[in-house]
Amino acid sequence: MSEASAPSSSSAPAAEASVQDRLIFLISTPRSGSTLLMRILNATSAVYSRPEPHILPALAHLGFWERVDQAPYDQLQAQQAIRQFVSDLPDGDEDYWAACRAYLDVLYGRMLSTAPEGERYFLDKTPANALVLPFLQKVYPNARYIVLTRHPAAIFSSYAQSFFDGDYSVAAGFNPILSRYIPVMAAFLRERPCPILHVSYEDIATQPEVELERISEFLGIPYEPEALDYKRKDVAAGLGDPLGVKQHSRPVASSVAKWAPELAADASKFEVVAKQLAGVAPEDLATWGTPADQIWEPMNAADPTSYKPKKKNWDRWVLQRRVLVWLRRDINERPLGRLLRKVRFFCDVLLRG
Repeated sequence: MSEASAPSSSSAPAAEASVQDRLIFLISTPRSGSTLLMRILNATSAVYSRPEPHILPALAHLGFWERVDQAPYDQLQAQQAIRQFVSDLPDGDEDYWAACRAYLDVLYGRMLSTAPEGERYFLDKTPANALVLPFLQKVYPNARYIVLTRHPAAIFSSYAQSFFDGDYSVAAGFNPILSRYIPVMAAFLRERPCPILHVSYEDIATQPEVELERISEFLGIPYEPEALDYKRKDVAAGLGDPLGVKQHSRPVASSVAKWAPELAADASKFEVVAKQLAGVAPEDLATWGTPADQIWEPMNAADPTSYKPKKKNWDRWVLQRRVLVWLRRDINERPLGRLLRKVRFFCDVLLRG
């Protein structure tokens, strides 16, 4: 993986920089091992974390940076008005970024105040942060950024299996995460506008000690190999991987290439993944760490007959996912969808303030 970039200079006042100097943003797609890495870093004595606070994506779409297309105000007028307002401020755009920074400083700063004594950093690992990176780097140019990548096919296999009961087509229709995330994250890695360390899930799974030492050096914290036993320290409940990190207590390599025989055995699944990647520039795939001419090598070398669909444990989480997949399928064309839209309309009328 690429070496860390040097910290950049910031125009933010020193008083405002104190919180961002204590922030780590773990930038990743969904299903790329971010919960695993968050749990490992949370198990060190210097990092405090909670799962996916989702603070930044909403703030980025207030109107000045990107607009909200469905909101209880006219988003077009709001964007025009706030940009005109900001243009008349003494320092223009810089005043707007300072205001966003002040808002976030209060939230992150108060959360840092609840961290155990001695824990220097707060880590935010919200995957959607990757989709507002230009905004995020404007607000916090001197925070630390760990960019986590994984083989694209492994990401989508995990995504489809975890949330769509293995239905790749439905998963891609709901959210084509590869074509959405890879280009923006790859551009961020190439441009390196902030202090960045690029790590891969595969390296964390196969050489966790080496990767934890690299990350510790980047953050300037003690190297604590015992943190790889990530269950030694609790983390608050919230969004993230509810299953994978509970099955093990340390990083394991068993899931690194299990996508390969699955796609080798099912041409329809391969086509869904390949179609997404066809729209990703070769430059982006190379930056990601999976050059276009090498990306399918694990699949070509895999034995399709070795793929055995995983037996589902019928716990509450699996049942919930299966029911949601069934309810979501073709919802807009089914009578249930029409009924739900009517119910939503009447609820909106009744609950209108």
